Amino acid sequence: MTIRDHIREFNRDQDGAVLVFFAGALAVLLGLIALSFDFGRRASTQSELQSYADHVALAAAGELDGGTDAITRATAAAANLISDSQSFGRTSAETYGNASHTLAGASNYTLTFFKTLPSSDTASMNAGVTTKPKEAAFVRVVVTPKIVDNTFAAAFYAMIGGQEPANAVTATAVAGFTQYACDITPLMFCLPDPSYKADAHIGDMILLRSGGNGAAWGPGDFGFLDPSYAKVDPNGPCAGKSGAQLDACLLGAMGSITQCFSQRGVDTAPGQKVGIEDSSFNVRFDMYHAIMNGKKNDPAYAPAPNVIKGVADKNGNACTGSNPDASPNTKPLPKDNCFYTSTCLNGRFGDGDWSAKRAEYVQYNHGGVDPHPAAKTRYQYYLDEITAAGGSASATKIVTGLSVDGQPHRETGRPQCSNNQAIDPDRRLIIAAAVDCAANPINGQANNVPVEEFVKIFLTQPVGTDGASPPTLDIYGEVVGSASGPAGGGGLFHEVVQLYR
Repeated sequence: MTIRDHIREFNRDQDGAVLVFFAGALAVLLGLIALSFDFGRRASTQSELQSYADHVALAAAGELDGGTDAITRATAAAANLISDSQSFGRTSAETYGNASHTLAGASNYTLTFFKTLPSSDTASMNAGVTTKPKEAAFVRVVVTPKIVDNTFAAAFYAMIGGQEPANAVTATAVAGFTQYACDITPLMFCLPDPSYKADAHIGDMILLRSGGNGAAWGPGDFGFLDPSYAKVDPNGPCAGKSGAQLDACLLGAMGSITQCFSQRGVDTAPGQKVGIEDSSFNVRFDMYHAIMNGKKNDPAYAPAPNVIKGVADKNGNACTGSNPDASPNTKPLPKDNCFYTSTCLNGRFGDGDWSAKRAEYVQYNHGGVDPHPAAKTRYQYYLDEITAAGGSASATKIVTGLSVDGQPHRETGRPQCSNNQAIDPDRRLIIAAAVDCAANPINGQANNVPVEEFVKIFLTQPVGTDGASPPTLDIYGEVVGSASGPAGGGGLFHEVVQLYR
């Protein structure tokens, strides 16, 4: 057999062919297993970095409450409150085998703050970037990239002559903070200046007067929230009402009145509104007239347990009319001294000093001896009167001692017109959204107006009206404090921190 015949026979011989294919397949299989090891390390690092990004974003967002130092607090919270670890990554400045696995501190991420987010998750966020603490509502965290070195993949791609895949891993998260006020009186008022904080003015009196259409609202002007009534609680006492009856219910009823308002932006309407009268507020004082006539036996409109107001029916009837006379032997809680001397800030904001008329209040209502000398604020005095009379459910009189004219007190302090009585002393509180009207000029109705804070205000006397149409209302109230947290007065407050991306 010639050499040519041997070659021809070798070409036709198929013995061992499977072994060749098996060797090739085994190489590929081992390569894939090796690659899966590297890809698994990258996926594990990605998961660890994403978890870290989420926690940093939530920690930072929890401080974005609109305060002047919100961004400073958010940055500190991110750096100091969150620590984690990752297993396989290193920075570009570190060498393989000598990398730090700790995730903590600002070197591991970049923070960017935003006032708004685009509606689409795929749209650029750049338009909403802000460096102003009062605007910052959202924060984006981008984790510093970590390099996950390829062990088997580097050799595999070198062997086949392919391009080694990118080995840098990072993560991004976006979180935001929102405060919600629920079941509150749908009112707002203009602050005297942006620095005004309720907790710094506890005990100070405010004269709230309704703001009108067309003109810019000034400090102390008040208006209404939710002009479209979209936030009326469908399961509360105001459900199904409309027009003036709905407005009156929202201002005077108890229970689940409204759904939740976001502090980031509310819709407002003027305080001078047809159908809104003093009677809408004064059911708290056991006064039922005008649009509230006939509500005295409705438990949804029950008065407070202490209704000393300084007015009484001249004929001695339990229910006062629309123009009640001044009581001859009881007085309402007095105003701050500056209201009597016309020296209050902007004519609307007092300083908490009500000493000038306190003795007169004590003389008329308590026979001249102050039973609660430790009470510094009118709200505390009101609560002490309830406690001294046996608590909110007692029928004991609140006014004590001899009357100044020797006659029985025209008021007892307890409701005499309504058959009902609220258990909660905070029935005489309203909760109003405080707005910086200088930074957010309001002319009539406005949308998406940011709220500086929600403020608890104690009504010291019945709301009065000048009788015009629409009426200009005078609401004298004492600041009880910020309504953030458990609010009292029927309100519920929620702080919500959540991931958006």
